[in-house]
Amino acid sequence: MNNKLKKQSLRLALILAAFSALGPFTVDMYLASLPQIMVEFKSNASMIQASLTASLLGLGLGQMVMGPLSDKYGRRTPLLIALILYIVSSSACALVPNIESFILLRFIQGVAASAGIVIAGAIARDTYSGVELTKFISLLTMISKVAPLVSPNAGSAVTSFSSWVGVFVFLGLLGILITGITAWGLEESLPVKDRVTGNFIELIKNYNRLFRDRIFIGYALVNGMLFAGVFAFVAGTPFIYQNIFELSPQMFSILFAMNGLAIMIGSQIVKRVAGSLTEGSIFRIGLWLSFFSSSAILITVLSKGSLSAIFVSTFLFAVSIGIIGPVSFTLAMQSHGQIAGSASAVLGTFKYALGAVTSPLVGIAGEQSAVPFGIIMITTSLLAIVSYIVLIRKVGTQSDGIKKARTNA
Repeated sequence: MNNKLKKQSLRLALILAAFSALGPFTVDMYLASLPQIMVEFKSNASMIQASLTASLLGLGLGQMVMGPLSDKYGRRTPLLIALILYIVSSSACALVPNIESFILLRFIQGVAASAGIVIAGAIARDTYSGVELTKFISLLTMISKVAPLVSPNAGSAVTSFSSWVGVFVFLGLLGILITGITAWGLEESLPVKDRVTGNFIELIKNYNRLFRDRIFIGYALVNGMLFAGVFAFVAGTPFIYQNIFELSPQMFSILFAMNGLAIMIGSQIVKRVAGSLTEGSIFRIGLWLSFFSSSAILITVLSKGSLSAIFVSTFLFAVSIGIIGPVSFTLAMQSHGQIAGSASAVLGTFKYALGAVTSPLVGIAGEQSAVPFGIIMITTSLLAIVSYIVLIRKVGTQSDGIKKARTNA
């Protein structure tokens, strides 16, 4: 790739990373404020974590709508409409009188933010394919993970001179900035001639096609299961770090942000070895790393181990996510370029929908127990391995056998 193409690739990655950043900022920035919000609304940990669950559901289910809309109407228009909704819902979160209204608005905020995530993936698939797509997604992942590094600390910085309300004012301003980037810095990547035609039934048929592809669903499930573990970490660590290990909100934000650095390291590994190792080999390395690191997490919490042991184990788990994410996206999308928006939506929805299931379970044993967190982490890793064996390796082996039989015939 020459220097001009590298600069174009970097520019596009920076723009798409800005869109993708809405998800992490929406989820992560208010985490350090969860205990404060619990006091403000006179609520409990489970109800406060339900606001996180609502945003994750919005991020997941919203992609199922935004993806097909972007296949039909192009990438720019649905994104701009969603960004306006994001600005309005973020501002409203700062004004709510009760926890119920807050949870509802968090869902709407998640739906709006989902457009940035799914459309960023679709634009990448519009522009690249094969090994180049893997390398670009790795670059995009590395850049976009600046958001998890920055967002918790940004939240702590805002709450140091304001209340939790200031976090949502900041998110509204962030929405305005990204709207400007979209309006003046993003070119349409999906020509009219390549857009999906037909009515709502045709869009449903596209989803049917995706769900009937067992290998595609296999990669979606593996990625989704592991990200469910990530969201268990997101929901659990504010209470584990601050209540059990008595860390300050600022120190929690620093340790939490280090996991974003770990994902960046994993994605950089993929970028370096892509082309030397097959995507399948890289994928399996990440899968086994996730299993061993999540096993270490469970052992640590059951033995009431140290903070450093939990931190190192979760750091390695995050590295595995950085490895698996870009490769699984390429492998899943390689046969579905014509409906990239819908395919990207399914991949994203699995992550956030499964994360919405695990995040409230972390607190079922109370604010002083990390055992549910450890159990969820190992369970998601095991389910990811099972999904790989049943839906990817088994189907791939059968396909290879059919090809050989045809060749011999």
